[in-house]
Amino acid sequence: MTKAKLTDEELANELVGETARFPKYVTQLLNLANQNAQGTRPKVVGQMTDLIQQFGKGDYAQWRDWYGAKMPDAIEQATEKVLSMVENLKRAIAEIDREMVLRWVEDLVLAKTFVGLSFQDAILRRIAKLEHTDYRPADAREEAKGIDGFIGGRPVTVKPATYSSKGMLREQLDAVFVVYEKKNGIVFEYELGPSLSFRFILN
Repeated sequence: MTKAKLTDEELANELVGETARFPKYVTQLLNLANQNAQGTRPKVVGQMTDLIQQFGKGDYAQWRDWYGAKMPDAIEQATEKVLSMVENLKRAIAEIDREMVLRWVEDLVLAKTFVGLSFQDAILRRIAKLEHTDYRPADAREEAKGIDGFIGGRPVTVKPATYSSKGMLREQLDAVFVVYEKKNGIVFEYELGPSLSFRFILN
């Protein structure tokens, strides 16, 4: 048995012919511009999986002609959307200097890391504020029992919404159970008698 391989570039060359080549970094920038501009979303260029099935069999030249007849303005509209965003990126890049890069690196490495690892404490603090009481984080011995802190003297455990053993943990601990989900910040729910739900934004 003979085993062979086609690279992505070779596959494109086999099916399409010589593919477009771009200077270094250009495709990364265009991909970013397109992400922001949403230039190639289905509402602009059509649902491509459906369109290619409608086209059926044929070579690349036939596909181009068929698509052009079916979606006559799509490529031009997508191009304008992406080009407009490229101009926005050019203006933004022109404003970047060493000080801005330094602030960005510090924010990424220090601030976001701290927030990502400290949001449990922020949740406890917010619940205590909502309930007009005090709180404290758990010590190592309490953490070993699954307790993350105390609100008004009551033990609290904080777990993601995907945590698979919520029911078992509830049975083991007489604690306030907080369930959170990261969604443009943190959405969390807890019960202190009646069920309450709050949206808490960290970023």
